[in-house]
Amino acid sequence: MNHAKKTYGEVKAVKDVSFGLEFGECFALLGISGAGKTTLFKCLTGNIYPSSGQLTISGFDVTTASGFGQARKMIGYCPQFDAIFEGLTVLEHLQIYAKLKGISSNIRDKLITQQIRDMDLEDYVNIRANNLSGGNKRKLSVAIAMIGNPPIVFLDEPSTGVDPQAKRFMWNIVSKISTQRKKSAVIITTHSMEEAEALCTKMGIMVAGEFKCFGSSQHIKDKYGTGYEIEIKIKTLTEQEVEAVLKEAGIAGK
Repeated sequence: MNHAKKTYGEVKAVKDVSFGLEFGECFALLGISGAGKTTLFKCLTGNIYPSSGQLTISGFDVTTASGFGQARKMIGYCPQFDAIFEGLTVLEHLQIYAKLKGISSNIRDKLITQQIRDMDLEDYVNIRANNLSGGNKRKLSVAIAMIGNPPIVFLDEPSTGVDPQAKRFMWNIVSKISTQRKKSAVIITTHSMEEAEALCTKMGIMVAGEFKCFGSSQHIKDKYGTGYEIEIKIKTLTEQEVEAVLKEAGIAGK
């Protein structure tokens, strides 16, 4: 992405953003709601056209019909809101998307089974999407994006609504896809610095459509971090326990 901009009238949703990724890298887009993260995703995935700038995936220009026609074959995309069909089961979703991605029939079933196992959806294979919990719907959306090991994966707030245990499980899968296999590049949007640190080799913090800082987690902490974060847990004492503590400290009770 080179000097990308997106405007809606006088509103500048994305302002002169540039970055690049190699295979094996995971990049986090951090920022509050309205910072421009999803707009950036939509520009890269062909949902909308940027107002200006150069956007390429493996050398294909995604702002042209012919270029995007080639680039889209390399993309796995998990949108911010689940793009699933309520009347279809988990298995039927993965079968449809595997066919759409052109995965060969002789390995299709194996890849689908592996994806179901990886995303811990084995107990929900034949459950219709409208009967899944919010967290399992999210896991299904990530599974759809990941199937076939696409060279570039876009995950727009993938852990929203997912319980902590499932979130950690999902992080392991994303990490395996990007940094361990080194065959895919992953771009993830998130509100959570913890998630970005757990997954990503690079991160950029967006404010009002532009990067305010960019680099590794440690670089950003060293350059912009100030002070320390202290977490204090307070135990509520009974009246008798309070009197005992005061007595031990040599302070008269009430």
